[in-house]
Amino acid sequence: VLFKVTSTAGHIYQTDFPRQFNDWEKTNPIELFDAPVVKVEANAKHRLPAHLQKEAHGCKHLVLWLDCDREGENICFEVMSIVVPQLLKLSGQQQIWRAKFSALAPADIQQAMRTLGTPNKNEADSVDARQELDLKVGCAFTRFQTQYFQGKYGDLDASLVSYGPCQTPTLQFCVQRYDDIHAFQPETFYTLDTSIRVGEQELFLEWERGQVFDSVTAHTYKDIVSARGAVAVVVDVTEKEEKMPRPQALNTVNMLKLASQRLGMGPQQAMQTAERLYLSGKVTYPRTETCKYPESFDLRGTAAAQASNPYWGGYVKELLSSGLARPRDGVDAGDHPPITPVCSATEADVGGGDAWALYELITRHFLASISPDCRFLKRKVTFCVNEEIFSLSGRHMLDGGFTRIMRGDGMKDVSIPDFRKADQVPLHKISVGSGQTHPPPFLSESDLLGLMEKHGIGTDASMATHINNICERNYVSLVSNRRLEPTKLGVCLVHGYMQIDPDLVLPSVRASIEALVDVIAQ
Repeated sequence: VLFKVTSTAGHIYQTDFPRQFNDWEKTNPIELFDAPVVKVEANAKHRLPAHLQKEAHGCKHLVLWLDCDREGENICFEVMSIVVPQLLKLSGQQQIWRAKFSALAPADIQQAMRTLGTPNKNEADSVDARQELDLKVGCAFTRFQTQYFQGKYGDLDASLVSYGPCQTPTLQFCVQRYDDIHAFQPETFYTLDTSIRVGEQELFLEWERGQVFDSVTAHTYKDIVSARGAVAVVVDVTEKEEKMPRPQALNTVNMLKLASQRLGMGPQQAMQTAERLYLSGKVTYPRTETCKYPESFDLRGTAAAQASNPYWGGYVKELLSSGLARPRDGVDAGDHPPITPVCSATEADVGGGDAWALYELITRHFLASISPDCRFLKRKVTFCVNEEIFSLSGRHMLDGGFTRIMRGDGMKDVSIPDFRKADQVPLHKISVGSGQTHPPPFLSESDLLGLMEKHGIGTDASMATHINNICERNYVSLVSNRRLEPTKLGVCLVHGYMQIDPDLVLPSVRASIEALVDVIAQ
């Protein structure tokens, strides 16, 4: 059998308006909503239609190995529109096949070839519907507001004031936090800073009331506590074993959050890096909403592949010997398995830099997800001082579990002396402390991803792009700790739309569009 293998470079076609609607001066933006749409080559330089026609000539079957998400399904039908007319016709035989796979390991490829199916027209149609909606809404509002603002404000710091059905609600989340910060009124609070001394060790007690917002009240409590010799009497001692659960299997949104929090890597950069790792056969498909391993997933085999790794091989051997922990339950979105390593690799194998940092994060997260929970003993001593209650807490690690492999999740022992009920300890110090409440910080990239996921803004494949767009278009600035501060332009846009029609920026409309697109796909 002769096989011909070739590829595309993303979408072959993109949705656009016919040429007569491209002149901003001659077309009223509102006319775009009723305008027809056409498919045009996404990149004419690639000459992909001509290439595919040539390669398909004389072939009898078409096997489609595009990415296994809705975008990939849509590209399948783009390929079919070019290739199918060139195929030799076989009466009564299926000629078009779809491979379903999520990793490039030989076993996954072979299994996909043994279980070929057919492309899904509904999923492809859902992408066409979303593309048309995004084109019409985005272009109409972008043209309208660009022309409007440029006519009124000559010093506008943007040549194009863009609007996007996902981009704009994403910006609104950032501006809402900006508004919360500017509306915040700080309040002064007061605490009782209290300590005891045991031997040479000074121990600070936690006041049950936490803080009060009146100075006179705070000083009254201080006088009560410090009266009559001020002795702390132990009224209760408790010990309880607690657990920090191992992480769920890794999906796209959580990968992007961790990359931002722990690696200082922006969502767009992390997504592009993950795609390179996938294409080089180092990790599974990085676009997935699923955080639950399938029953058929070879957890032990995937872990065993890491046993020879010079960085964590010793941990893996120990884990395989003691037995894998059952993964936590999670959501099966029905798209792709969670993100896991495909093979063992070193820093040199993946090229160092961002690629290594992300590969290491993905691999350590996978190993953590099949490791035991972190177990620790929590000890709490409760004191009564002249009828006011204080406490002292300690912690002793019993089993580090997954924190031994998952960087950033470890915890340290907090040792406290042994106390028994009815023990009495004189107060060492007591004073009234004060502070001020703080406004919330600007949204971090991780915070923003969480809000987008919660409200259905974008998909696992597009969230990173929307965040990148509001940065590139000068609507927000990336400040310290990877937080997003809206610019004057971004704030003015959102505030203006909120006065005209809040639905233009609130996430509810986009979420309803995504839900309707889901109906088409299903």
